[in-house]
Amino acid sequence: MFVLRSLVVGTVNSPPMESFNSRLSNHIVAKQSWLCVGLDINPENLASENPSFDDLKTHTKKVIDATREFAVAFKPNLAFFERWGSTGFAWLEETMDYIGSETITIGDAKRGDIGHTAAQYAHSLFDHFGFDAVTLNPYMGRDAIDPFIQNPEKGVFVLCRTSNISGGDLQNLKGNGKRLFETVAEFCTGLNKFNNVGLVVGATVSEEIEIVRSHAPGLPMLIPGVGAQGGDLEASLTAGNTNGAALINVSRGISFAGDQSREAIHDAAKDYVEKMRQIS
Repeated sequence: MFVLRSLVVGTVNSPPMESFNSRLSNHIVAKQSWLCVGLDINPENLASENPSFDDLKTHTKKVIDATREFAVAFKPNLAFFERWGSTGFAWLEETMDYIGSETITIGDAKRGDIGHTAAQYAHSLFDHFGFDAVTLNPYMGRDAIDPFIQNPEKGVFVLCRTSNISGGDLQNLKGNGKRLFETVAEFCTGLNKFNNVGLVVGATVSEEIEIVRSHAPGLPMLIPGVGAQGGDLEASLTAGNTNGAALINVSRGISFAGDQSREAIHDAAKDYVEKMRQIS
């Protein structure tokens, strides 16, 4: 079983495991970058007319090649692959192989189900596809998260205060004097036994990142919403990097930049990272 195997954290002669959060921090320091490149590749955003499936695959590789030197992580969004059925899953496998093991991979799957089902998702995302971390929905409680956090080397980013317009419909509801997203932040801090738990907090609500940070000191934040969604890069990075690490996700703003050439994509990623370095 996944959970039992993952609890084995080392043998007598093996070196201690590096936790996911430690590995993430080390990559940020080594690259002096906080960039996560989201791979949300769909035909509707490609510049060419009537793009083929092979065009999608070619563009994905182009984005990876153009941004590899700047990206701390790549975040394939599973919906953009699942759309194509079995062919899409094969494309995801090829994409993971193409990225390789040197750059962190985050499976943007937003899974969240009862324990025995969550364990199967963990098998799929960690063991089969080989992601280093995944995004999770905490609505069903600890059962939905536990199977993903038993191996210190594998991480999770739990949805806390998201970047979408209607995110506050539920996340801002108050109970016991706190908004739901604050409760989620505190809850996840208590789950961080193996130093592999993080939070998703949107750049479009950058004023609330500081609030989340006060409830979750030290937990890394995956911050989407910069770029096409108009999130505040400076405010997000500053608050996210206070007493913890921030990982700024940019998807469309890089993958479909300019004329969508390799040079345009490379320059967009470089520009974001240079701005981040100035802020930090």
